[in-house]
Amino acid sequence: MPPDRRSPGGEAVSARTAAVWSVLHDELARRPGAVLSIVDVGGGTGGFAVPLAELGHAVTVVDPSPDALATLDRRAQASDVAGRIRAIQGDTDTLLDLIAPDSADLVLCHSLLEVVDSPVHTLRLVAAVLRGGGSLSILVANRAAAVLARTVGGHFADAQRALADPAGRWGEDDGAIRRYDADQLLTMVAAAGLSAEQFHGVRVVADLLPGAVADGAGESLVGMELALSGTSPYREIATQLHVLARKV
Repeated sequence: MPPDRRSPGGEAVSARTAAVWSVLHDELARRPGAVLSIVDVGGGTGGFAVPLAELGHAVTVVDPSPDALATLDRRAQASDVAGRIRAIQGDTDTLLDLIAPDSADLVLCHSLLEVVDSPVHTLRLVAAVLRGGGSLSILVANRAAAVLARTVGGHFADAQRALADPAGRWGEDDGAIRRYDADQLLTMVAAAGLSAEQFHGVRVVADLLPGAVADGAGESLVGMELALSGTSPYREIATQLHVLARKV
């Protein structure tokens, strides 16, 4: 299996996360052999933190949920990387009280900007944690995917609401606080003083396939996700949007 189809720790990745791991793999390869200081804001149970620690990096996870951090600890212990992972219970509003400014080489901000009170303020706090030249991996829910999903499901009024609503929500029962399109996300990144270097779609087709088809597709589906993730217009309809930005 080619390296870009594995997590940095060497594990085969699923189609749902292949595009993100491919970007992270390339970013880590910029500094071969270096032990990086990585912060995963809202990293919860350690889906990214544990594999990164397995590669030898020092990872700090900041999350408000004690239950999620307890699961993180169990996973870290089971993978024998507890010594390289620090778990801090806290939220983004107090991030600079928890993590020193200009201290991180890489920050993950995945599925967080959909739920915080002020996404731009959060990105500015995250940017302050980064060292000059450090990178930020941002993953957010995509408005276009929600519109298409509600349409295909026959919920046409919901789709119209998601299309018109500034936050991309389809109704009161929508569990998301907000979703983004590419322009919104890239504008917000620039407003935080960061330079967007890469833009990809995540789960471009993986969420469109019936479970039985996806389960049997294996490497073929991973390859398709990677091929489409950086290609317009396919990336713009992915379930999630991913940006790698840099502090200059």
